[in-house]
Amino acid sequence: MDQPPVETDNVGSEPRDKTPRTERGRRTLRKLLDAAAVEFGERGFHEASISAITRRAGTALGSFYTYFDSKDEIFQALVRYMSEQLRDHVTPLVQAAADEISAERIGLESYLGFVRAHKEIYRIIDEAEFVDYASYRSHYETTVARVRQRLEGGAARGEIRPDISEVHAWAIGGMNVFLGMRYGLWDEEADIAEIARVANDLLANGLKKRD
Repeated sequence: MDQPPVETDNVGSEPRDKTPRTERGRRTLRKLLDAAAVEFGERGFHEASISAITRRAGTALGSFYTYFDSKDEIFQALVRYMSEQLRDHVTPLVQAAADEISAERIGLESYLGFVRAHKEIYRIIDEAEFVDYASYRSHYETTVARVRQRLEGGAARGEIRPDISEVHAWAIGGMNVFLGMRYGLWDEEADIAEIARVANDLLANGLKKRD
């Protein structure tokens, strides 16, 4: 069964802190989240089960309830976890870029590579819109906030136009999402470096006809 024993003696108590306190606990938590990514990615939220997640993780069912109270809770944690994985993958690369225009090219190229390695991210984030809208919105808002921060930094250094706004950040974020769908999910043969170069040329030079 996927449900823990019903507890009746903690009414009115504070929520327990489920943060792992040992490296072993952190490893177990990561195994559960990685297994959940596969389970939700393959079966979707409604068909996925806690018991299947623990089987994939190679952990006891009781270990699940050490860290999560429900399937909804691990799904919420998974959306945050995948957003953090994406951030940790992309951020060091863009921070090492020579300038802001290069940073956006490198950011897109690394994002496309991440998607190819973690195709389940699109299904999980898409389902989050209906399973946990707050997590869905937070994923995109925090992702675009990082884009905006990069853009504003580039503007402050005089590398790009000074009138950068939220609209510019969302436009770049939207472009990246759809390029990830097309060339990360649907076409594994495309040269992601070339895709990033073409998109970067659009950012740098726009659609205006060149003389």
